[in-house]
Amino acid sequence: MAEFTAEVFQNEFLADGATDAHAVVSVSCRGAGRAGVSGDVAEVIIVDTSGSMDMPPNKIAAARRAAKVAINEIVDGAWFAVLSGHSVAQMVYPSHPGMARMTDVTRAEALQTVERLRSGGSTAIGSWISAATELFAQAPTARCHAILLTDGKIEGEPPEALPAALAAASGRFQCDCRGIGNDWVVDELRTIATELMGTVDIVAKPEELEADFEEMMRTSMSRGVPDARLRVWAPQGSELLFVRQVAPTVDDLTPRGVQTGPLVREFPTGAWTDEARDYHVAVRVPVAPVGNERLAARVEVVVNDEVFAKSLVKAVWSADADLTTRIDPAVAHYTGQAKLADAIQKGLAAKASGDDRTATVLLGEAAKLARESGNENTTRLLEKVVDVVDADTGTVRLKQQVDKSDEMALDTRSTKTTRIRREP
Repeated sequence: MAEFTAEVFQNEFLADGATDAHAVVSVSCRGAGRAGVSGDVAEVIIVDTSGSMDMPPNKIAAARRAAKVAINEIVDGAWFAVLSGHSVAQMVYPSHPGMARMTDVTRAEALQTVERLRSGGSTAIGSWISAATELFAQAPTARCHAILLTDGKIEGEPPEALPAALAAASGRFQCDCRGIGNDWVVDELRTIATELMGTVDIVAKPEELEADFEEMMRTSMSRGVPDARLRVWAPQGSELLFVRQVAPTVDDLTPRGVQTGPLVREFPTGAWTDEARDYHVAVRVPVAPVGNERLAARVEVVVNDEVFAKSLVKAVWSADADLTTRIDPAVAHYTGQAKLADAIQKGLAAKASGDDRTATVLLGEAAKLARESGNENTTRLLEKVVDVVDADTGTVRLKQQVDKSDEMALDTRSTKTTRIRREP
């Protein structure tokens, strides 16, 4: 059985009159096991087969190879299906309605069928999401995951199609999204991945697709805990300001919170393998006299309505400025990481709109934040878009010639964070 632990990092001391308590709750899981046991997992692979996939370089050939690699990673007994996405979503495997059970026979049949994928038509991602939702509704398991690959922006459906599809799919399955090449729209795939609690990334070169699909499916197969939730209790008169995942990526869980009691909200975190994730919790509590101590929040990790771990966020009012002015290193670190992601995304948007001045300021701020937090991966990505004159002051110059793929890589990976280094 999986074991969860939860540890709180915070400065619990508040100045006289202060009301906001911030804490980082670090949650770890071990013994998660593997997905697929007794058919308790369902997988759908959605391959873009629109006309542009056949244009040089030959992305459809790479997609066929990647889909086959992913199929080979699905464990025996799992439910699975493959969809061809173009103007509509078309079943590739199985040929009958619904999903197939993975066996040696169905694996061989699916591999053979995927080899016949051909491109044509437009890009209607909303219809692909809707088709996956219908398939998962027929799967006798709550552990559902999809991989979605596209090379272009949505063109074959009305603007309202994707939001409607995501509303119906939310909470039904998780979806990892990949864009191949550089003609797709980061915001479109980020919206899907955010709503469906997955990841988004760019695969700039077709030859890199197989390894990426293999890793995504292996990760999915390793998630033996189908769903865990953060249950947050805050006392009467308090206000839960936000709950954000801050490691390994920045993801605001606040809009997904569900009121399950007068003082309790629950936040879905998706499936788990043996891993650690950090969450930033902020609570506004009623002010209390100096010397008073209150419980600001109780954060529990819940699986199937059973509490697996518990942590407490406290508030202690003090007149000692040495205590109240300290910022917990974990809270400071992840606050900076969230600001870093925001600065990158807004800076690239300003650059795309022709506002070079704003872009320079924001990307300079990003370079400074990346340096301060030791986020070397983001620093390397930034250096492909800007010339860093002085990272300490955030002084940068926009490069005159930038590969579009490098900008998209910086954008998609802006939410990836570095975990704070714990002192031994």
